[in-house]
Amino acid sequence: MLKKKQNKLKKICIDARFYGPVGKGLGRYTQEVVDGILALDKNNKYIIFLSRDNYEGFKVDSDRVKKILIKSRWYSLMEQIELPFKLLKEQVDLVHFPHFNVPIFCPVKFVVTIHDLILTKYPTIRASTLGPIKYWFKHLGYRMVISQAIKKAKKIIAVSLFTKNDIISNFKVASEKIILSYEGVVEFSKETKKVNFRNQINVDKDKVRNVLICYNIKKPYLLYVGNAYPHKNLERLVQVFLEVKKECNELSLVLVGRPDYFYKQLKEYVLKINKEKDSIIFPGFVPDSELKVLYQNALAYVFPSLYEGFGLPPLEAMSVGCPVLASNASSLPEILGSAAIYFNAKDIENFKSKLNIMIADQRLREQLIKSGFEQVKRYSWSKCVKVTFGVYEEILKRK
Repeated sequence: MLKKKQNKLKKICIDARFYGPVGKGLGRYTQEVVDGILALDKNNKYIIFLSRDNYEGFKVDSDRVKKILIKSRWYSLMEQIELPFKLLKEQVDLVHFPHFNVPIFCPVKFVVTIHDLILTKYPTIRASTLGPIKYWFKHLGYRMVISQAIKKAKKIIAVSLFTKNDIISNFKVASEKIILSYEGVVEFSKETKKVNFRNQINVDKDKVRNVLICYNIKKPYLLYVGNAYPHKNLERLVQVFLEVKKECNELSLVLVGRPDYFYKQLKEYVLKINKEKDSIIFPGFVPDSELKVLYQNALAYVFPSLYEGFGLPPLEAMSVGCPVLASNASSLPEILGSAAIYFNAKDIENFKSKLNIMIADQRLREQLIKSGFEQVKRYSWSKCVKVTFGVYEEILKRK
């Protein structure tokens, strides 16, 4: 009886400032982990840090969960001050940072998720809106923050074996300190995936027509969904597409992503080199219900990235019946397996050759659709949540 009384509830904090669409891919991960953990754990208390962008939108109906507004922005000097203060004030037992931006002087035990080492492997002024001097000072700060986070974390969660090995080789971390936990794949709907071998799932034809008209898209088209950061390699995608289009005149390229500084740069590049202004389309942000239609009616999803810690968008494409052509870089072969066709992301001729094969071979596309449905079964957000919560429990049991 006495032992039971001593086992008081623990107070766990999750830094959820990236929660939801505001955090893009990282926001998806944070949302799935937070929602899943709160549904799974009915015993402990939770403190959820939120930003001005998602504080009102985060709804919770439990006296075990307290949400707190954090005023400082991601990667700022102020978060290095505000977060430790809040953690001490709330008397937190453990905190999970779903990204590397951990306060250097974090006063409590913590777990950190490392998605990739992109800023370590590809430091470039093109990946920032800052001037050269400010950028390199910020990059120095990044190196300091991530190295301290990796050194002081009780456990590190890596989203792929590639990322785990990358951390070990770059920061000399013991393998047992890093827990591998793959991300999951969002279900766009629960409808049965019945392939009609015309590169789409049975869907409402009127909805398809209305969505395509809304975004001024005509079939056939190639699709990319994601950010436009330099390592995404979209300028090379544009170059290869324009070469291929010479032989397949009716083809268009659709680049889906929330408008920002990097998409603006890409648009300016396209305007300089593309004479046919209607052949490359920028729909901006597309909600999931409509994005599903774009995936299902695309000739193929093309992912030319030079570096990925996991690579969620091509898996989302597979989950709704879109064949995938991806670069053979970093984690992508590990994550996509035999369900994608691969090309050398730095070799334009190889890229062009594989894209031409994808366009010409309908039977290949049909096989990739089948393989894609099987591949995505390997990834589950519920499994990711269970592994993450297991890490929490292991740390909290330690004295």
